[in-house]
Amino acid sequence: MDLRDHIRGIPDFPKPGIFFYDISTLLRHAEAWQVAMDQLAEAVRPFRPDLLAGIESRGFLMAAPLALKLGCGFLMLRKRGKLPGRTIGHEYALEYGTDRVEIQADAVKGGERVVIVDDLLATGGTMAAGVALLRHVGAEVPAAAALIELTFLSGRARLDVPFASLVQYES
Repeated sequence: MDLRDHIRGIPDFPKPGIFFYDISTLLRHAEAWQVAMDQLAEAVRPFRPDLLAGIESRGFLMAAPLALKLGCGFLMLRKRGKLPGRTIGHEYALEYGTDRVEIQADAVKGGERVVIVDDLLATGGTMAAGVALLRHVGAEVPAAAALIELTFLSGRARLDVPFASLVQYES
């Protein structure tokens, strides 16, 4: 099955000039979603994760069911102020300004193996920030994965961990 057949492209969303890869069409197609989860499991399993970290928000849709399939736990990397309790954050640079990703302070025990999962890797800034944050709280980050990779944005180059993607777009 070619997963591209189940990912809809929407021009000029959320603003003019942006081409948005919509995974909602894949998620509502049971067989395609199962194939995607099976392929992601095959890519991530060799890294023996204790936990999968999903990046807000579509990364949750990939990481949570994948964690169930792999028999490991799931945790959320969220934007500022979205998690209850004490949090630890990491600020990172955007093209214009900064952003922040946070994790609950007690989400990871030192030495746990955490693989980061998102729906899409573009420039790599958020995923690289997630790696840094997880390391800061004592996790070992053996890899990262995404359903889609926009290879023309070279986000993989910003990561210092092995990275796997199922679908690559060259432009």
